[in-house]
Amino acid sequence: MTEHQSLPRRIGVGGALMLAFNGAIGASIFALPATLAADFGTAAPWLFPLVGIASLMIAIPFSRSVAAFPESGGPATYGRVFGTFAGFELGWIYYVARATAFAANLNVLISYLSRWWTGAEDGALRIALMLAVVAVFAFINIRGLKPAMRLLGGLTLLKTLPLIAAAVAALIIAGVPAPGPLPPISEVEAGVLIVFYAFVGFENAVVTAGETRNPERTLPRALLGTIGSVALLYFVVQLAFVAFFPNGLESGAETPLLAFGEAVMGPAGLIILGLAAIFSLAGNLHANIAATPRLTFAMAERGELPSWLGRVHPGFATPASSILFFAALVAVLAVSGSFVWLAVVSTLARMIVYAVTILALPRAPERPARLTASHWILSAVGVLICILVAAQADRTAWLTLGGLSAVGLLLYLLTPRPSALD
Repeated sequence: MTEHQSLPRRIGVGGALMLAFNGAIGASIFALPATLAADFGTAAPWLFPLVGIASLMIAIPFSRSVAAFPESGGPATYGRVFGTFAGFELGWIYYVARATAFAANLNVLISYLSRWWTGAEDGALRIALMLAVVAVFAFINIRGLKPAMRLLGGLTLLKTLPLIAAAVAALIIAGVPAPGPLPPISEVEAGVLIVFYAFVGFENAVVTAGETRNPERTLPRALLGTIGSVALLYFVVQLAFVAFFPNGLESGAETPLLAFGEAVMGPAGLIILGLAAIFSLAGNLHANIAATPRLTFAMAERGELPSWLGRVHPGFATPASSILFFAALVAVLAVSGSFVWLAVVSTLARMIVYAVTILALPRAPERPARLTASHWILSAVGVLICILVAAQADRTAWLTLGGLSAVGLLLYLLTPRPSALD
C-alpha cells in the first residue's frame, strides 16, 4: 500500500445523504420504543420532533462550519483551528464516539439475530457472529467506495420501507393515539440524552468531505435533509408503537419492534420487522465503517498518528490500514460493550464535537467573508443546546470519556514526529 496518496472525490449529494441518514438511523429506532413508551406513555412520540428541532438548531450552524472545511477528517480537521493538539484530541474523542456506537449497535444486531439463531444470545457463537459481521464490512469497504455506496443504498431502502409500511398499517388499525401529558420536566431532561442518541450520527458524512464533490453545497443539504427525515420517521414509528403498547412492554423490551410487528401483522410482521431491524443495523454499521476510518487516515497524514494508518490501497484507493485498525478496535469493544451505557458516552462526546465545530467557523480556511448577526445567534443557541444536553450525563460518563481522551493523549505523545530539520 502507498502512503500519503489523495483519495478521489466520488461522493455526491445522494451518497452524502445516505451516509448521514444511515449514521443516524441504526439501533435507536429498534431499541428505544418500549423504553420511551414505559417512561413517557403516549407523549413519547412528541419527544422526537422536540429533540429534532433542537438537533436542527445544532445542525444549521454545524453545517455552515463543515462547509468551510473541504478536507476529509471531520472533527480532527475542525479542531486544528484552535491548535494541533486540540484538533487531534477532538478528532480522537469523535473517533471513540463512533467506535463505541458501532460496538453498541452491533450488540443490538446480534440480539435481533438471536431470535432466530439458537445460541447466538451469548457465548462463543455470539462472539463469532460479531467478528464475522465486522470482517465482512471491512472487506467491502477496502474493496472500494463505489460498491460500498451501492450496498448502502440498498440497505437504506430495505430498512426504511418496512418501517413506514408497518407504522402506517398500525395507525390505520389502531388509530392515532391522543398525545398524553408530558411527565415532570426533571424526568424529560433525564430522557433527552438517550433521545438525542437517535439523532446523533447525522454528521457521519462530514468525515468524508475530502472525497465529496462540492462539499460546501453537498454537506449542508445532506445534514439538514437527514435531521428532517429522521425526526419524521421516528415520530411516526413511535406513534404507531404507542397506539398498540401505550405503556411499553412487560417483556421483550430489548427487541420491541418484533412484538410490534407481530401485533400488527402476526408472524409475518415479526419476520418483516425483524429483517428490517437487521438491515437497519447493518446499514448503520456499514455507514460507520465507511466514514470513521477516514479520521485516523487524516490524523496519520498530519503526523499525529503512526504513518501506516495513512496508507492507501494501491488497487482500490481506500484507506485500508485505517479500516483494518477500526475493525480490530470495534471487534474488541463489541465483545464487552453495553448499548445504553455506550450510547450515553457517545452522545456526550458528540455534544462536545458539535459545540467546538460550531465555534470553529470564524477561523475556518474557507469561511464566509462576513458573518451576519443570524450566524452568531444560531451559533450561540446551538452551543447552548450542546451544553444543556451534555449536562444530563452522569459522573461515570464524564469519567469514561476523560479516560478515553487520556488514551488518545498517550498515542499522540508516543507518535514520532519529524524534526524541523527533516
